[in-house]
Amino acid sequence: MRRLVLAAAPLIVLALAGCNERAAAPPPPPQALTAAAIGRYCGMNVLEHPGPKAQILLDSRIDPVWFSSARDAVAFTMMPDEPRDIRAVYVSDMGRAPSWDSPGADNWVEARKAVFVIGSRQRGGMGAPETVPFATRAAAERFVGENGGRVVAFAEIPRDYVLGEAAEGAATEAPQAGLPPAGVTDGSRAHAH
Repeated sequence: MRRLVLAAAPLIVLALAGCNERAAAPPPPPQALTAAAIGRYCGMNVLEHPGPKAQILLDSRIDPVWFSSARDAVAFTMMPDEPRDIRAVYVSDMGRAPSWDSPGADNWVEARKAVFVIGSRQRGGMGAPETVPFATRAAAERFVGENGGRVVAFAEIPRDYVLGEAAEGAATEAPQAGLPPAGVTDGSRAHAH
């Protein structure tokens, strides 16, 4: 038995090293938004809706999971039945968007590095309250000056704002999104869709 344990030790060390390398690996880059992008929850072409878009890259999929609104992508990270093997969440940087109706094809920012405006007068892809993402706090503050709302970090987006009937100034409870730090995945909970 002792020989078996000693023989297996190098394999265990290699497996653990592989996990550490994987955790330290940078997230995959975002893909450009095209007419082929279909929204995860609405089943419609993502380009048919105004406002910020999102994509989530999973270990279990080759193509991104597309969202007609940034809020839908935030909801995906909070829902217990969605895949947990998230490699990256990218949202439209609305500070670099040509317009609200045309949020851009390649102006992505990683959601955990973005700031969001919640409770603004602008409505997202399906007419619901939106989590409006920006790469910089200054751009978000300008948006608040024009459209109302407040600026929050990804981890501060209230769960009720995303999953419930969100009203302006909705609940202040922070989500327990379960989204791993950037570049870290939890393959033990992964499942493909």
